[in-house]
Amino acid sequence: MHAPTRMCRAVLAVLSAGILVTAGCARESGSGGQGTEGTAEADEVLLQPAAAQGPDPFTRSTVDPAGAPPAVPRTAPPRKAAPGGRAPHTLPGSTPGLYGGTRSVASCDVGQQVRLLAADPAREEAFAQAAGVPRAGVADFLRGLTPVVLRADTRVGNHGFRAGSATTFESVLQAGTAVMVDGHGLPRVRCACGNPLSRPAGAEDPEGASGEKWAGYDPARLVVVAPTVKAVTDLVVVDADHNSWMERPVGDEGARDHTPEAPPPYAPGTDITGPLPDVPPAKPKEPERPKKSAAPTPSPSAPGDCPTPIDPTPPGEAVAATDEPAVAPTDCPAPTAVPSDGPTEEYPPLPTDEPPGPPTDPDEPPGPVPPMTDEPQTAIELPWQEDAPVGIAEPVGG
Repeated sequence: MHAPTRMCRAVLAVLSAGILVTAGCARESGSGGQGTEGTAEADEVLLQPAAAQGPDPFTRSTVDPAGAPPAVPRTAPPRKAAPGGRAPHTLPGSTPGLYGGTRSVASCDVGQQVRLLAADPAREEAFAQAAGVPRAGVADFLRGLTPVVLRADTRVGNHGFRAGSATTFESVLQAGTAVMVDGHGLPRVRCACGNPLSRPAGAEDPEGASGEKWAGYDPARLVVVAPTVKAVTDLVVVDADHNSWMERPVGDEGARDHTPEAPPPYAPGTDITGPLPDVPPAKPKEPERPKKSAAPTPSPSAPGDCPTPIDPTPPGEAVAATDEPAVAPTDCPAPTAVPSDGPTEEYPPLPTDEPPGPPTDPDEPPGPVPPMTDEPQTAIELPWQEDAPVGIAEPVGG
């Protein structure tokens, strides 16, 4: 009678041992042999340091240390979260200073990420599903992203790869994490593990997040990135090496980094998790005003616009007041000169070559005009001959 009982106990013991072994393998396989700690559940918020690969990685790390400066721990005092939790600070993906990097150096090797996924069709297919792109478009999708570095602890939706398919969980990525962002400023790939990223599903601060907290972690300072309505062409990021602003074109890996023409209205080291001054909108271009000419050109007058000639007013009569313009149109014929009985302005006579004659008395009647002759002049009186007798003319040879 005791044999069946012993047999049942033995079977139960074997089954229990098998379940424990299976559970342990599942947790160990979840690490992927990459040094990660367990797996993440869909409703769990996992804290992920910048350099940690994390659970269920899609690929090995493609981070370029030269383009991903290490995170600097915060020195600001922690903030007090509102009772019951509050929504993280949401910033548009185009916010200047939301991302950083090293000038002319990409934080991730985009080409290597493309090759790693293309080498494993199952992973590439799962990546395409999680990213929302067709598998044939994965390479173009990745090449259209911009490698940068997070400058604030950021909450995201994360997607890992396990058992041939994509997983979903929530993450808080530490400032300094290398990511690739799209044309709307949204993080789409975490370069330390190749995982696709998306917007987080949670709306409150993860007070009960799992994982080891890093120095300076503050749930009240978390950031959620909101995609811009319209795609942007450039991202204004912080050059970590020089603590200055730089502009990186979307889809570029640092080769075309340049200094922005209009820098943001705050310093590169400003804490973006707090209130930021509004970026002034671009001023509308004023229409060009027509240039003023040196002298306005009078418009030609029609023949009917010319004033009617007015008869001269007889002497002694008053001139009637009229509304006629003082200046006649330029195309009208000049008025005929009318003689006047009043005084006129006299002008001096024009100079001539004739010698001046003796002065005449205005009351004396003019004398007879001497007759014209062709005989040559035989004598003249020279005024500078002081020694000659008065009235005697010196003969001059002809």
